[in-house]
Amino acid sequence: MLPSQLINALEGIKGFNSIAFEAVHQSGEQITSIRLNRDKLTIEAGRKSIVNSGESIIEDPKFHIGEEVPWCENAYYLNARPSFTFDPIFHAGAYYVQEASSMFLWHALKQTVGATDSKKVLDLCAAPGGKSTLLASYFTNGLVVANEVIKSRAAILTENITKWGDDHVIVTNNDPKDFQRLANYFDVIVIDAPCSGSGLFRKDPNAVSEWSEESVNLCSLRQQRILSDVLPALKEGGVLIYSTCSYSKQEDEEILDWLIDQHALHSLSIQLAENWGIVETASAKHHAYGYRFYPDKIKGEGFFIAAFTKVAASDDLKLKEQVLVSPSKQELLQIQSFISLPLSYSYFKQNEAFRAMQTIWMKELKLLAQHLYIKKAGVELGSIKGKDFIPSHELAVSKLPLEGISSISLGEQQALQYLRKKEVNENSSIGWNLVRYCGLPLGWAKVLPNRINNYYPSEWRILKG
Repeated sequence: MLPSQLINALEGIKGFNSIAFEAVHQSGEQITSIRLNRDKLTIEAGRKSIVNSGESIIEDPKFHIGEEVPWCENAYYLNARPSFTFDPIFHAGAYYVQEASSMFLWHALKQTVGATDSKKVLDLCAAPGGKSTLLASYFTNGLVVANEVIKSRAAILTENITKWGDDHVIVTNNDPKDFQRLANYFDVIVIDAPCSGSGLFRKDPNAVSEWSEESVNLCSLRQQRILSDVLPALKEGGVLIYSTCSYSKQEDEEILDWLIDQHALHSLSIQLAENWGIVETASAKHHAYGYRFYPDKIKGEGFFIAAFTKVAASDDLKLKEQVLVSPSKQELLQIQSFISLPLSYSYFKQNEAFRAMQTIWMKELKLLAQHLYIKKAGVELGSIKGKDFIPSHELAVSKLPLEGISSISLGEQQALQYLRKKEVNENSSIGWNLVRYCGLPLGWAKVLPNRINNYYPSEWRILKG
């Protein structure tokens, strides 16, 4: 039973139909959608073949591809929901299970930002990583900072960013107010704000019992605080994209009016295809554009999104840079004896691990490291113990070139054993080997004369089954 206070509050809002709205929530229908990691997995013409980046056909994917999500590239609805836990391709970071409505971010970026080159982008409330991985795929030549304030959720974010495999993403664990140190820095800021969660009622029935008018009001105040804290970091002319999974005006259209009143932002319109079923609304005071996703009108869950551009710049601050530790000449030789990266990459050391990132972003990394707490930057290559180079799991699932490294190809059951961190038995070369399933790297194993040591991360292993 949906809260009567919510239904009453929505009456009169453009696009809301209480009969259809309540019916779709009572239907029990569940929508599943995924977004492919196009550098690891693609769909061939006619969607009859699913191939990895090495163009090897994956014969038996666990998911059954349906129609495309119309507002996002490389995104598909599934005809049935599989057990993703038992799909090795999922653990390889070849796709992300993401709610279709939230993928509208891709279309919003195309409409409001357009060109992707050299953009610095902040995903402020990033966990678990759906929008951050989307941003990484959209801004392939940019720098994405994925931030999460809650430490436990930041760990989940780091895992998902690692599996996605891009090296132009930096994961941070900071409060929104910390970004005031970076005045006029970001070209784009995305805020999928913490909200009362009414848009998830169909997906998560427990959210109904947790909803209240008091929660809506508290969330609205929190959203205002978050926005006020971070907006100084947006450049003049930069784009803010604000979204919630709430239907409540206090968290949606009223926030748009508040942004214009308090921060002099300019509302941006987003063109829609009529058959998408997305409803364009306008805020009461300033007629700012907002976009509502009702589950009785679209194939997805409840969602709200709006875009703005910043009219005036904040006061500039002089930003210092942190000195990063570079590997010694001997350490560099040891790293390069294992993997040879393109000349466009630089190496640096964090604690005992060596990392790599494109040189064009190293200056920005030094600046961000001075002002933020960084959990992950670039790709961790590995560590050195004596004369031995120990490769990192990040390297295995990254998009860095790994040609020439010995590998072990596993079938499905052996791959699941590997992902449970159990023993696997396959013949291969002595030493470090990439463990692959359908050509996709899952991690490392070290082949010894009498056994194979499994180096899959313990904290990520499959515990079920």
